[in-house]
Amino acid sequence: MRFEAALGVAAAAVLLATVGLAAVVPGFVSPSPSDGEPPARFDVAEMTLSVGAVTGETATLETTAFVRHRGGTADNVSVVARATDSQSGLVVDRDRRGLGTVDDDGEREVPLAVAVPREGGYAVTTLLYVDGRRVDTARVGVDGVGALRPSYADSSAAFYEFDRRPSVEYSVETVENGRATLNVSSYVTNGGDDPESELRLVVTVRQTDSNVVADRTSTRIGNVAPGRTVVEDTRVTVPDGFNYYLDATLRRDGVIIDSARAAANLDPEQTLAVDERREEVEFEASEFETDGGTSQRPTETPEATGDGAGFGAAVAVVALAAGLLAARRWSR
Repeated sequence: MRFEAALGVAAAAVLLATVGLAAVVPGFVSPSPSDGEPPARFDVAEMTLSVGAVTGETATLETTAFVRHRGGTADNVSVVARATDSQSGLVVDRDRRGLGTVDDDGEREVPLAVAVPREGGYAVTTLLYVDGRRVDTARVGVDGVGALRPSYADSSAAFYEFDRRPSVEYSVETVENGRATLNVSSYVTNGGDDPESELRLVVTVRQTDSNVVADRTSTRIGNVAPGRTVVEDTRVTVPDGFNYYLDATLRRDGVIIDSARAAANLDPEQTLAVDERREEVEFEASEFETDGGTSQRPTETPEATGDGAGFGAAVAVVALAAGLLAARRWSR
């Protein structure tokens, strides 16, 4: 039984060394519960989303994470916002904000921003980390980002959308020598709170079969008061006996603000119809979602979890005593 006794003595020596390290190396084992500080608890209580700067290529999605903290002190707290393409699943942008050490209970707002291409839809995810460990996740989905208007094209002026008639109408004024003069009426409305000015209306007439431009004209529109609709008349002359598309474009300082199309039927044997109902996908954000799991688990600080031992000083002492008893028993 000498071999067993020697093995017990060796185990006791290892445990004694462990206790010695625990006494001199900070964080080697978990601190005594006598410090009285409860573990830190974190979660993302809410997440909001708004639209920031919009350019011709990108849209900035500004998110605010409401981070809630309870319990003891936590170090190295950070929040990450990540934008992922809904179709491809690829991450297109991310933003990070560090909160440092958090020791006061309550809720704080953490603003972040991600820039995404101005098309399609995205999932904006907020990730909450404490000392490099993820403790909670929140998510908001957005669709129809392409419907966001760039700042340079921002205007409250647009072609008025009737329920059962086009925004552009025409009448035949004269027909001479095989050419018809059309009076084209365009309805332009101001849906904003401020007057709209410096607008230009361009009417292009395209022959339907060949798509050749038969005529084009433009005119300036005066001030349009808030909530008012004006009717702008322009005249074009085209070969008679054909069908045409009347393409009206509303511009300001070289930027296209809105467009509308109508059909002009001058061919008595063929009728052309244009569907004026425009199915635009509007920008839309989904409800705030959280994973609902990790937010309920306490997040212990590095001081409370320890480092590499995996057991406390009390456990080490008990194991040492057991090793000594075993060595004594086998030595008999």
